Amino acid sequence: MAKRIIDNIEVEASSGNVFADLGLPNADKLKIKSGLVIEITRAVRKLGLTQQEAAMRMGITQPKVSDMMRGDFSNLSERKLMDCLNRLGYDIEIKVKPASKRVGHLMLAIA
Repeated sequence: MAKRIIDNIEVEASSGNVFADLGLPNADKLKIKSGLVIEITRAVRKLGLTQQEAAMRMGITQPKVSDMMRGDFSNLSERKLMDCLNRLGYDIEIKVKPASKRVGHLMLAIA
């Protein structure tokens, strides 16, 4: 990543994955999970659901909904987050294709 100076402050362009930029393990998975949580939060707000209503609809507890809405999604798997979106009325498509590099990567595209 290229570094440059703006107003006497050294800045570095993001790789597009803040978790990788911070050096966190499983950065690709964290990016996917955070994207799913963002979509769940948008869906809950769009549907006008309370946390309790959202919990019942998604099949999880209200405290887990609260945690998720505050950005703590460590106790939920990618699969469970996808199930939550399905239960909120969203389709999920997974596309698999050959990687352009030796090791592939995970990507979440929101329509």
